[in-house]
Amino acid sequence: MIDEYPEGCRALVTGGASGIGAACAERLAEAGVAVVTADRADGADEPVDVADEASVAALAARVGRVDVLVNCAGVIGPAGPVVDTELAAWRGVFAVNTDGVFLMCRAFAPQMVARGWGRIVNLASIAGKDGNPGQAAYSASKAAVIALTKSLGKELAQTGVLVNAVAPAVVQTPMNAATDPAVLERSRALTPMGRAGRPAEIAELVAWLGSARIGFSTGAVYDASGGRATY
Repeated sequence: MIDEYPEGCRALVTGGASGIGAACAERLAEAGVAVVTADRADGADEPVDVADEASVAALAARVGRVDVLVNCAGVIGPAGPVVDTELAAWRGVFAVNTDGVFLMCRAFAPQMVARGWGRIVNLASIAGKDGNPGQAAYSASKAAVIALTKSLGKELAQTGVLVNAVAPAVVQTPMNAATDPAVLERSRALTPMGRAGRPAEIAELVAWLGSARIGFSTGAVYDASGGRATY
């Protein structure tokens, strides 16, 4: 309901053209939040390359006020052993998954602090906790998102701005359509519920973390793993 969010609440969702990002945008809009989606893919309200500092700065100038920032933009990256991973591919994953979250937080957190209220929700992954074999770059980049969330949450703890992360297991998204079926099957086998998550299920948790219904949680990681998570 609208009273779960500040009056005139505005949200920005990266990776909002599809998958979890699109589901988050839809769920927030249903709650009465004015939502802007940003993506480098077609179909978003605003174009952005979250890995590019100038692109993020230009987005911030165009969008203006943001009360709820949802960092969903991400890539899977190379599949295969660490010893076969090219440095350029490794850095490309970190550029989007980790640098992108850093740049977005750095661009939008100050205005939230100035108003005394804000919510930042970063999409991490269960891979950032477990470390998926054959997905070292992705796993490491998402572990970095978890650490960034914890650090920023502590830095802003007394400002009214809360920073939390969501760590899903495998979810039925376009991003996973090109993932090695063996990797997906491994994840499914590790999930007690025996299935992949749905974007709407992740969006429900994100919407709650972006609302005024929470006030004493920051720098935390919320699992959405069908029972897979053990810590």
